[in-house]
Amino acid sequence: MVDWHLIKEMKPPTSQEEWEAEFQKYQQFPEFKILNHNMTLAEFKFIWYMEYSHRMWGRLVGLAYILPAVYFWRKGWLNRGLKGRVLALCGLVCFQGLLGWYMVKSGLEEKPDSHDIPRVSQYRLAAHLGSALVLYCASLWTSLSLLLPQHKLPETRQLLWLRRFAHGTAGLVFLTALSGAFVAGLDAGLVYNSFPKMGESWIPEDLFTFSPLLRNVFENPTMVQFDHRILGITSVTAVTALYFLSRRIPLPRRTKIAAATLLALAYTQVGLGITTLLMYVPTPLAATHQSGSLALLSVALWLMNELRRVPK
Repeated sequence: MVDWHLIKEMKPPTSQEEWEAEFQKYQQFPEFKILNHNMTLAEFKFIWYMEYSHRMWGRLVGLAYILPAVYFWRKGWLNRGLKGRVLALCGLVCFQGLLGWYMVKSGLEEKPDSHDIPRVSQYRLAAHLGSALVLYCASLWTSLSLLLPQHKLPETRQLLWLRRFAHGTAGLVFLTALSGAFVAGLDAGLVYNSFPKMGESWIPEDLFTFSPLLRNVFENPTMVQFDHRILGITSVTAVTALYFLSRRIPLPRRTKIAAATLLALAYTQVGLGITTLLMYVPTPLAATHQSGSLALLSVALWLMNELRRVPK
């Protein structure tokens, strides 16, 4: 899908003529000219419906936020604080849709000075994923705060440190998930398919091939993979330390379950990441790894919510 219309594109092509016209529009862009010049109409329909499904799902998600929000607001079921959250969430949903098209558009642009295959900008991909994660985290936090009874924990120094460490660990998990967008956007998972070393060395020689040096962090596939590895190892180390810290403090049973679940998911996610790398990033396994990052982030937020301070 090489254009974007909020309402018009909801109706897919139905006749052979409409499909031919849609295919001809796609043939004007670099992805067809350079990457898919042998593509048939049947193959085009497959990728078209993949994008169409994603866009329609996004619209359904938007309606799932906006329609109940309007209904609850009119019924007077939202207090002042919730009204602010609901407005922010609905605004984020709309922003996410616009950001998605901005990302797709980057993959359709002519880049005469580039010798790379056509792809969306890794910066815009990371922005789109980051926005989705923020929306998800805000939604989950609001839901947990409303649905789960809050624990009245004694405000000891140990609990304060545990709470801060849980916040930092959740932030680290978020950052690791976000770095995965740069790995996907640059196909960085295919540059070194070995573990724990990258090729024959712990630190590859081509980490700093771009100039200025800062470009390597976001545009050099080797550095991007290296950073993702370091973030993943740091995250699982932080989760492990968080778990053992939580064992030293008397906590409610539900909070202990959250900490144990976070630990189990962290090691599962690392195992998925290593397996994905060693198997040269098969799509089903890569998608499972991406889903695992969301599950891990969800449980990190759950544990944060369990440890939150009771307002006076």
